[in-house]
Amino acid sequence: MNPRRDLTTNQPSLAGQNEQLDLQEVDLQEEEVPRLEWDFSLLASILSSSSSLLASDSIGSIAFSPCNDNSTYDSLLATAGIARKIRVYHLGSLIKCVVQSQPSVSICTPAKLSSVRFRSRNVIAAGDYDGVVTEYDITRGCGTAMYERDEHGGRRIWSIDYSSYTSLAASGSDDCTAHLWDPRANSDTLHETIPFTSPVCCVEFDPSGNPFFATGCADKKAYVYDVRMVRQGPVKVLERHTRAVTYVRFAGHGRLVSSGADGQHMLWDWSNGQCVREYTGHMSSRSFVGMGVWMHNGLVASGSESNEVFVYDLRWGRPVWVQGFAEHVDSTSEVHERRRNGGFVSAVSWWQGTGDRAGDDNGVLVAGGTDGVVKVFGCKRKEQIE
Repeated sequence: MNPRRDLTTNQPSLAGQNEQLDLQEVDLQEEEVPRLEWDFSLLASILSSSSSLLASDSIGSIAFSPCNDNSTYDSLLATAGIARKIRVYHLGSLIKCVVQSQPSVSICTPAKLSSVRFRSRNVIAAGDYDGVVTEYDITRGCGTAMYERDEHGGRRIWSIDYSSYTSLAASGSDDCTAHLWDPRANSDTLHETIPFTSPVCCVEFDPSGNPFFATGCADKKAYVYDVRMVRQGPVKVLERHTRAVTYVRFAGHGRLVSSGADGQHMLWDWSNGQCVREYTGHMSSRSFVGMGVWMHNGLVASGSESNEVFVYDLRWGRPVWVQGFAEHVDSTSEVHERRRNGGFVSAVSWWQGTGDRAGDDNGVLVAGGTDGVVKVFGCKRKEQIE
């Protein structure tokens, strides 16, 4: 597997540049050579708890809890996948241990899981392959199911999310619908059903608190809705990918990043439907490899079928950092055997912090693989490093 590669030149950074980044700064007309303004380091590894090669522990989703301050040590980290378990870790304790396999909370679920999200610090929700969304109270032992919605008639749920603008939650499914509902209401109460012509691979509310909601679909399109007028249809349809849109992430300042099974991420000025930039380098043609945006600093992370983690800066179309996922991993024969059998990075997530300029100079990126291994990377602006 390729070692860590620095694909950039070492140039001085401009503090806060990404915070004020507007669409003119990411114009396709002048493509500079990408430069890495951050130093990445491995903070911790979580080894797979599966003892058998026949029992897959593939990570399909990673989520952070909301936190009350700007410290990573106050945050919880959750992973989920086809092993039918939600595992919750205290991020601060995890970083101190460096290598860990046992979570602080482990919840067994009745079906394989495709998506996990925190509703609050103590409540976590999962969408599963049977079309059910279940919320769990993680303060009660191994997690107590407190709310359940049979959302999509037994068809697999690909993605769930919660809104910071309203009390709404959302799910997207193989049944070609996205559902919006209020989790405070009766589990039989549905707010809206949005029909599509193909499976809905991803849903996301604008985390900035704006009233917008995006979906990515197998019809090669991304859609943006105003949650106040969903029945009037999408406010914008974004069409440029040549295969299914697997992820959509709001990037702030009227921007959205989409990811497709065509091996490309795309940055959009979604209000006018303009594709501002395309990002290539990672491999994604058959599988969901994860994609996340660190909003406050304009960085995009994704997995890859090449078993690497990629980080892009929104200003450049080529990656600024690539990390081979096989490095720094326990050298048991089982782990190496899994990698020879075609493992890849299947989920990524950024810790976002809190506040308008949260985490400006310190970041945490978590990635998980199909072998069940999870890695926690820290990053700092280079000008900060002594």
